Amino acid sequence: MPRAKGGTKTRARHNKILKLAKGYREARGSHFSVAQESVRKALTNQYRDRRTKKRDFRRLWIVRISAAAKENGMSYSRLMHGLKLAGIDLDRKMLAEMAVYDKAAFAQIVEQAKQAM
Repeated sequence: MPRAKGGTKTRARHNKILKLAKGYREARGSHFSVAQESVRKALTNQYRDRRTKKRDFRRLWIVRISAAAKENGMSYSRLMHGLKLAGIDLDRKMLAEMAVYDKAAFAQIVEQAKQAM
């Protein structure tokens, strides 16, 4: 009985990995064994960083809100507590956008938070 090497299936599997490694430099983009390792690592990082991105943006928004709140004479934690008491339901993303691009509206929101406390 002749030996079966699975030629077409192996070639298809290799091509799938090499297609994912397209654009990688040197052996990473052309040699299957090196490309396989690079692609696996890239996919792992990609999966992890999709989750990390959400944390990073939240931290950025909090820093921006905190800086703007301090300009208006209030700490971040007091501002958030005041917003909750005032019934203002703005998420951190929108508050950060206002803090950067519309300082007057942000100042009004801070005043409402101060009055609610």
